[in-house]
Amino acid sequence: MLLLKLAWRNLWRNRRRTLLVVMAMGMMMSFLVMYDGMLFGFESAVYGNAIKLSGGNIQIRANGYEDSYSPNPMLPLGNGLDAVQAAESQPGVEVALRHANTGGLVTNRAGAFSVSINGIEPEKEAPVNPIFQEEFLLDGRLLKGDDEDVIFIGKGLADAMEIGIGDRITMSGKATNDEMRKRTMTVIGVYDINLPSFERQSLYISLSEAQLLYDLGDEVTEVILYTEITGKENPIVEALNASLTGYEISTWKTAIPELSSTVEMKNAIMTGFSAVLLGIAAIGIFNILLMSIYERTKEIGLLGAIGLKPRQITMLFLFEGIMIGLVGALVGTIMGYLITSILGFYGINYGFAVDMVDYMALMGSYIYPAFDFNLTLQRAGMVAIISTLAALYPAMEASRREPADALHHV
Repeated sequence: MLLLKLAWRNLWRNRRRTLLVVMAMGMMMSFLVMYDGMLFGFESAVYGNAIKLSGGNIQIRANGYEDSYSPNPMLPLGNGLDAVQAAESQPGVEVALRHANTGGLVTNRAGAFSVSINGIEPEKEAPVNPIFQEEFLLDGRLLKGDDEDVIFIGKGLADAMEIGIGDRITMSGKATNDEMRKRTMTVIGVYDINLPSFERQSLYISLSEAQLLYDLGDEVTEVILYTEITGKENPIVEALNASLTGYEISTWKTAIPELSSTVEMKNAIMTGFSAVLLGIAAIGIFNILLMSIYERTKEIGLLGAIGLKPRQITMLFLFEGIMIGLVGALVGTIMGYLITSILGFYGINYGFAVDMVDYMALMGSYIYPAFDFNLTLQRAGMVAIISTLAALYPAMEASRREPADALHHV
């Protein structure tokens, strides 16, 4: 306790020097917190939209789905309602939705186009999937759960086929017995999410229509889970694997491998960026403590003369380094939290970049940074460790001073 008190007092004997180091570390820490918050907001907007459009955070499908030669195999899930109930009982799951998906073609006088045919429950999809929200409805009306003989398509497909509301097109899809089923459908609505390639490939019909058309009965081909937090899917998958048998359960990382690679690359870049900033902070602590030793040579000699052992002198300087790191981390966390909260409230205008990256069209013109307590705690812990390591050599150097020689130092 005595050494802790001495270390704290020593820090503030030269207030200017200590404040400079604390402010430098605080700015570094606040920048990390703010940058983490911005990335979190960006991921929630861009990656979240990509995941919503591409099959949710977690997919529950029948065994053999991944090994099928077809990109959209018509494999009935079996007990789809049981899978939904099991999924929605898991903490962190926002909603579980039933889908009946298959691959097929749509044709008219303009030609034939390969598409993914998705049988869905529109009213349940609307809260989590932007395609079924009024904001992205270009023409016509949204799909309804009891719709029959109607189809909901994207602007990309409508432009390619030169069709509009009320036009009829022929849709062909594979049923459970591998037989191709055809149905002439009326276009009831057109969505526009500013992703032409996606719009051209993805069309939607009601789940009941898909079950009737493709001989599914009451079955579905998959259950899609949307989670409250993207990136926290693994515990949910582990719990589902323990409670459900006879299913293949995967996450968006399998469904969208290119997005997973992008996230991993971003994390690697952020780790390297953090390492550089922490390295700069370590050099600052190292320099300040090493200079402090030369300035306080007589003091070190006096401490030795009154009975402090070399080990205690080492601990004294270590405590000083740790305290500088902790104070800097605390100041930086508070600054970062305040800045992130303000930016999270007002948002950051990214309208200029909307056309630069796919799925950014869905995020609007603003992103909203968010404070991540767990990640900030990790950053603060790293700062404390770096401070300790940076203080180690100066502390050992101080303990090597002979009291008699140090007392005669001018």
